[in-house]
Amino acid sequence: MHRASGSRLGAAHPRQEAPADLRLVPPALAAWAAAALALNAPQAAVTAAVVACLAAALLLAARRRRPAGPPGPGRSGWPRATAAAALLCAAAAAASAGLHGADLSRGPLPELARRYATVTADVEVVSDPRLTRPRVTGDRAAPPSVVLEAEVRGIEHGAGAPVATRTPVLVIVPARGGRAQETDGAPDRSRWLRLLPTTRVRVTGRLAPPAVTGDRIAAVLRVRGAAPPLVVGQPSGPQRLAGRLRAGLREATDGLPADARALLPGLVVGDTARIAPELADAFRETDLAHVLAVSGSNLTVVLALLLGPPGLAQRAERRGAAPRMGLTLRATALLGGMLTLAFVLVCRPDPSVLRAAACAGVALLALATGRRRSLLPALATAVLLLVLYDPWLARSYGFLLSVLATGALLTLAPYWSAALRRRGVPARTAEALAAAGAAQAVCAPVVAVLSARVSLVAVPCNLLAEVAIAPATVLGFAALACAPVAMPVAEGLAWCAGWPAGWIAGIARTGAALPGGAVDWPGGWTGALLLALVTVALVLVGRRLLPGRPWLCGACGVLLLLAVVQPPPLTRVVTGWPPPGWRLVMCDVGQGDAVVLAAGAHTGVVVDAGPEPRRVDRCLRRLGVTRIPLVVLTHFHADHVAGLPGVLRGRQVGAIETTGFDEPPYQVRFVRREAARRNIPLTRAAAGELRRAPGVDWQVLWPPGGPAATVEPEGPNDASVTLLVRSAGLRMLLLGDLEPPSQHALLRSPAAALLGRVDVLKVAHHGSAYQDAGLIRLVAPRLALISCGADNPYGHPAPGTVAALRALGAAVLRTDRDGTLAVTGADGGLRVAAD
Repeated sequence: MHRASGSRLGAAHPRQEAPADLRLVPPALAAWAAAALALNAPQAAVTAAVVACLAAALLLAARRRRPAGPPGPGRSGWPRATAAAALLCAAAAAASAGLHGADLSRGPLPELARRYATVTADVEVVSDPRLTRPRVTGDRAAPPSVVLEAEVRGIEHGAGAPVATRTPVLVIVPARGGRAQETDGAPDRSRWLRLLPTTRVRVTGRLAPPAVTGDRIAAVLRVRGAAPPLVVGQPSGPQRLAGRLRAGLREATDGLPADARALLPGLVVGDTARIAPELADAFRETDLAHVLAVSGSNLTVVLALLLGPPGLAQRAERRGAAPRMGLTLRATALLGGMLTLAFVLVCRPDPSVLRAAACAGVALLALATGRRRSLLPALATAVLLLVLYDPWLARSYGFLLSVLATGALLTLAPYWSAALRRRGVPARTAEALAAAGAAQAVCAPVVAVLSARVSLVAVPCNLLAEVAIAPATVLGFAALACAPVAMPVAEGLAWCAGWPAGWIAGIARTGAALPGGAVDWPGGWTGALLLALVTVALVLVGRRLLPGRPWLCGACGVLLLLAVVQPPPLTRVVTGWPPPGWRLVMCDVGQGDAVVLAAGAHTGVVVDAGPEPRRVDRCLRRLGVTRIPLVVLTHFHADHVAGLPGVLRGRQVGAIETTGFDEPPYQVRFVRREAARRNIPLTRAAAGELRRAPGVDWQVLWPPGGPAATVEPEGPNDASVTLLVRSAGLRMLLLGDLEPPSQHALLRSPAAALLGRVDVLKVAHHGSAYQDAGLIRLVAPRLALISCGADNPYGHPAPGTVAALRALGAAVLRTDRDGTLAVTGADGGLRVAAD
C-alpha cells in the first residue's frame, strides 16, 4: 500500500497511496438524490429537471473549452468537470427513476386497485416468498401470511378480455380461516413458499392500493381462497439451479440446533425463512441485522480464500489459492468476478444481494490492487451504476446503511486504526476496533431513524461475532457446493459451520438480553441529526481527554459496562427501582397484561406475558428476576401470551399454568410450542387450587373445576384464570379479563366469601366499561391497578369504570400514564411506586 521504489508490481515492497480521488463522489451523490426525488414526481417535472440538468452540463462543458490561459493555482478544470459530470449523472438518474416510477401508473391495474376489484392475474414471481411476522392486534395475533413480490403480466376483470401488462405488485396469501386454520394452512402455504423467482402463477384475488405511497409496488393483490398456486410457467434454468443449491443447504442443516439451523442459510445465501421473530429481534437490538442478510463481508471472506489476505494482495508472498494455481493477478481478479456473479445467482439478484455484490466488488478491487484510496472512486462508481440500474435503491435504508458502512471503512477506519496503533494497541485489534467503531458511528443515526433507539452493545457484539463469521461462511459455502453431490459430506460441513453460527446467535441473544443494551432515542431525521452531533462531540472530546490518561479510559469503560449490565443492587441505589420489599409489580407492556409476584430473592411468579417479548423481558430484568417457579397465563389472547418468549428468555422456569379453554387455536399452539422447545411442563388451573412460594401464596378462584366446569364460557375472556394472592399481609385480586357474566358467576360462587375488602385489585379487561358493579362493590379495593396501552383504540380504561372505583375510595393507577407500578407494604401498610 505504498509506492514501490524501483520494484515491479507484485514484489514484496508495497506502494504508497496517492491522495484520495473524490471526483466521482459528487456525480454519485447527485444521481442518488435525483433518483430519490424523481421516483414519484410528476412526469412533467421530471422531464423539465432532466432538460435543465443537460442544458447546465452542456453550458459548463462549453465554458471549459474556452482558452483560459496557462493553468495555475486554483484554475484547474476539475471542479467544473465534476459539476458537469454531476449534472449529467443527475439527468440520467432522474430519467431512469421517472421511467421506473411511471411503471406504477401504467396499464389498467392501478385503477382496478383503487376500485378494490377482484381479478384473475398471471403474475411472475420476482422475489423469494416469505412469511410475515405474527401481528398482535388487540387480543388477537394474526397468523403469518405468505408475501411475495411479483409482476402482473396479464389481467382479467369481469367479462372483459385479458389485458397484457407489466406492473409490479405485492401478493399476499393469507392463512386459511375456519377449520382449516387449525393447521395454519401449512400444506398449501409450504407450496407457496417453494415458488422460485421467474415462476409464473395464475391467481384470483382482490386488488387494493398500497398502504404506503412511494414504494415500488402499484397495488396489493390478496389471493382469494386456500388453493395451492396454479403454476402456468416454470422458473428459468439458472433459478432452478440456484433453488436446488439453496434447498440442499437447508437439508444439510436440518440436524443442527435451532439457532444454527436458522442462521446458517441466512448467513450464506440470505435465506431467512427459518429465523424466528425472537432471534430476529435479538439481531436488530444488537445491530447485527446485517448478519441475517447477505452482506459484502460474506463474499469478501470467500474471495480472500482465492486472493489471500488484503494486505498481501499484490505481494510476492500472497497466500491465496490463486498464486498456488499459477494465476496472474488479472486472471485472479477475473475469476473473483466470476465468483461474484455466481454469488448473485445463488443469492438472488434482489436489492440486498446487489448491494452485497457492489461491496464485494469494492473489496475485490482492494484485493487486486492493494490500493486503499482507489476504493473511494470504486465505491462511488458502484453507487452510481446501482442507482441507474435500480432507482428504488435510492430510497432504500438498507442501501444507505451499506454505503455508509463501506465509506466509513474506507475513510474513518484507517485513521482511527492508526491512532490506536500509535497508542500501543496491537495492529489487528486496532483495525477491528476502528472498523466496528467507524461503521457504528456513521450508521447509528440511520438506525435511530428506523427504530428510535441507540445500541450500546453494537460494537462489542460485532467484534465478538466477527471472529465467527468467516469460518461459518466458508464452511457454509462448502456445504452448499457439496450438497447436490455428497449430502453426508455437506451435513458434516454444516455441523462444523453450526458451531460458529451458534456462537453468533448466542452473542445476539446475550447482547439483546442486557437491560441497558439499548437506550431510547428520538426517532425521525431530527433524532438522527441529534445523534450525529452527539457522536461528533464525543469523538472530539475523546481525542482531547483520553490520550495519555489510561485511568480515564478505564473509568469510562467501567461506567459503560455498568450502564449496560445494570446490576440490580446498583440500579436500586441509583434509581430507587425496584423499591425494596416490593410484593407485586404490574409491568408496562402496552395494551396487555403482565404481573410479577415476589417469591424470594431473584424469584417471581409471573401472571401473563403481555403482547411483546422485549417489554416484559426488560421489566423482569430490571426486577432482577432469574427464577420463575410458575408462569400463569390467564387465557390465550395474544395480549396476554405473545410475550411469553421474553418471560422464558434466559430464566429458569418451573411450569406454565393455563386456563382450560383452548381458544384461540393459533395462540394455544404458540404457547405449547414455546413450552415444548424448553421442556417446560404445562398444567391447567381450576378453582380451589392452592399454591405457595416463599413469601407468597395464592388461590385459584376461576375457572370452576369439577361438575361446574361443564358450563362452557362464552369466550376466552370468561375463562380467565382469577387469583387471590396473599403476600406480606396484603390481599390482592387478579381478575384477568373476566367479562360481566363470569364476574357475576364468581360473585355467586363460594369464593365470594373471600373477596370482601381486598387491598389491591387488578382491574379486569384493562379497565373496560364491561364490569359487574356488584363485584366491584364487594371487593372495594384500596388500590386499583389498570394495565393498558397509551392511545389504545379501545378507549381503555373506560371513564365510568375509573369513576366507579374512585367512588368506592380506591386510588386508581394505570400503566399508560404512570408506567410500571410496584406495590410495597406489609401488615396493612400499602404503598405504590412508579418507574
